[in-house]
Amino acid sequence: MFTMVHFVQIVIAISIIFVWVFRWENIVKEFKHFNLSKSIRNTVGIIKVALSILLITSIWYPKNLSLIALSIALLMLCAQYNHWKVKNPPLKYIPSFSLFILSIFVVSSSI
Repeated sequence: MFTMVHFVQIVIAISIIFVWVFRWENIVKEFKHFNLSKSIRNTVGIIKVALSILLITSIWYPKNLSLIALSIALLMLCAQYNHWKVKNPPLKYIPSFSLFILSIFVVSSSI
């Protein structure tokens, strides 16, 4: 049965994959603005895309769902910190904050 949690899992995963695959140029600019290295950027990208794929597969294999969603939430908190560190305008915080809230919703629904 397809539930609201499944829908949110798909929204989170597609959002992350879209940004990290189709908006790569924006990611490169952001990480330069955050003064983070290419290796950190690439590592974060690999982790986020892998977690997104796992988030989708956890619809059918939910054993590690809370750990996957919590990991994504942690990465979104790191993004929030980096936006704060470079004093970005509040509008820049919205995407990672939204994904953080959605990830916490998934975690709370899977406990």
